[in-house]
Amino acid sequence: MPRITDLPVELFLDNILPLLPNADVARLSATSHFFYQLTSDETFWHRKLQQDFNFSGADTARRTGWRFLYRRLADPRLYVWGESTQGRLGLLERELPRSHVPAGVPFPVQLHIPGVHIVSLVAGGMSFHALDSQGDIYVWGALDGSGFGLRSDGFAEPSKIAEKPMRLNLPVKFRSISCGRLHTTALDANADIWTFTSWGRPFCLVSVLLDKSSPDGTPVQIESGWAFSAVLTQSGDVLVYWPFAGRMHEVIASTNEELNQTRPLESKARPTKEEPNVIPCHWWVMQGVDPVRLPPISTCRLPELEGTGLTEEQLSEETKIVKIAGMDNYLIALTNKGHILRHDKLGGEGEYESGGWRYLPDFCDPQIIRANPAFSREGQATELPETLQITHISAHFQTFFAYTTGVKSLVLMGKSEFTPIVIPGLQNRGVISVVLGDYHYGALTSDGKLLTWGAFSKGALGLGDPAQIDVGQPGGFATEEHRQAVLRRRGFPSPPHVADPTEVKFARGEKERDMYCFAAAAAGWHTGALVIDLDPDEKEDEEEAQETVSMPGAFPTTPNPTPRIGPDPQEPGRIHILPIRRGFGPFRIGFAGRGAHIGNPGRGRGGGAS
Repeated sequence: MPRITDLPVELFLDNILPLLPNADVARLSATSHFFYQLTSDETFWHRKLQQDFNFSGADTARRTGWRFLYRRLADPRLYVWGESTQGRLGLLERELPRSHVPAGVPFPVQLHIPGVHIVSLVAGGMSFHALDSQGDIYVWGALDGSGFGLRSDGFAEPSKIAEKPMRLNLPVKFRSISCGRLHTTALDANADIWTFTSWGRPFCLVSVLLDKSSPDGTPVQIESGWAFSAVLTQSGDVLVYWPFAGRMHEVIASTNEELNQTRPLESKARPTKEEPNVIPCHWWVMQGVDPVRLPPISTCRLPELEGTGLTEEQLSEETKIVKIAGMDNYLIALTNKGHILRHDKLGGEGEYESGGWRYLPDFCDPQIIRANPAFSREGQATELPETLQITHISAHFQTFFAYTTGVKSLVLMGKSEFTPIVIPGLQNRGVISVVLGDYHYGALTSDGKLLTWGAFSKGALGLGDPAQIDVGQPGGFATEEHRQAVLRRRGFPSPPHVADPTEVKFARGEKERDMYCFAAAAAGWHTGALVIDLDPDEKEDEEEAQETVSMPGAFPTTPNPTPRIGPDPQEPGRIHILPIRRGFGPFRIGFAGRGAHIGNPGRGRGGGAS
């Protein structure tokens, strides 16, 4: 007689389990070994994280631990540290903790946003942007702190400071954010692109090149360089535009001038007494200025890389860009086969045509990497894996990183001279994300540790008050004389750079707590992190047995009244609001052998030895 366990594994994972409340999933997992393994499927919990928390983890190389995160993401902690000017830490002057660092906080301090579940954090040049589980954006600091904003100004002024975290009142929900130095690019739930040169007047970019009618025009990633924005499409094409230069800058300036005259109250719009923590956004549609499409990477004649471990089927696929990362006038790209490229001269629309894609073999060719003296010298401590393929990139300002995943992760640091810098303390550490400030850096590991190194930058490393750290230790002063001078308030000599990546401690005080960092952000001279408290006071064993909490989805299965922006199909020249579609929401990131250890050996699809 057929049994329920004879049904295809995919039927449970794709159609049955997603419909069950969490409590029922927990009860089902307790009925048999088969259902315990089935309900522990990593891709299933990754999908639930996207549905219930709007958390994809796409900005890291994480591949496992989704169920672990799901159980704890209901109460994430937000920490910030580094330079405190322009309100960039979201703390009022009286709330800043005491330290010996002028205008800086040298250790993590918790920032509370009541009633909000932050799932993604991004840093701008003088600000932070956070995405919550409902798809709303929260901001604090100044989008453009290089100017001066009056208290009487509204948030149409880029230099207006948000001293505390504030929600942007926008008509759509968002999936991802990317910050440049003085601007922000965001991708909403319908794959529409928004740009913020001020928080009070963002615009939605509408272009025939991004109409989502084909893979060539469907965005999958947005990236803000120092002063440009880039869009990666499904087909692997890259489009770029410049909010501060050329035609787009002229349209933004003229639109702002027109709005100041026709709607003067909007330019002074400020939070109301009813909603003191909400920024009213008077958004508009950018039309008539299309982004430029960068030339195809086929112009580079990329070689087939040996030793990447790719299958014949993967090697036979078309070579295309799958990730991008922005710098100051440069764009780093990663292909599906592990090639690293850089596009030069992205300073403006009149300059990009004189640049082009440049292949960087020293950062991706397995044979060249193995020959690097840092790895090839006799007695070197770094053990390279048998197969080696770069799978992730990060970039900011004048630096970029290329890295692999897994226990034997490899991390290469790049500057403008195209010679990889190998930092021994980052190798074989299970690095899943690298974040960059102007002169300080952070690496997130798969076991929840955040390692920082580089310049002190008013405490952006987060290693502690240098006056309280032993001389010569990471984050401390080089000499006792310097430390004593600070204690006697005789100036503040900056501590030396930290060369070896050092773990940031989030628990300060007498009692050590077990903390797990799952996301980090850095820019300018500041850093932030999202952290889960694993302290046993929470009786998590009991919670795990019950598993009764069910978070409301950010994008419900029923039709959602939240609007979207798009061209009117009846009147092509007109822009209107359309109901949000659910289709762009959770998507499958397949695991090879998904469900392979569930069920009896040799049992068709999903079968395999347990």
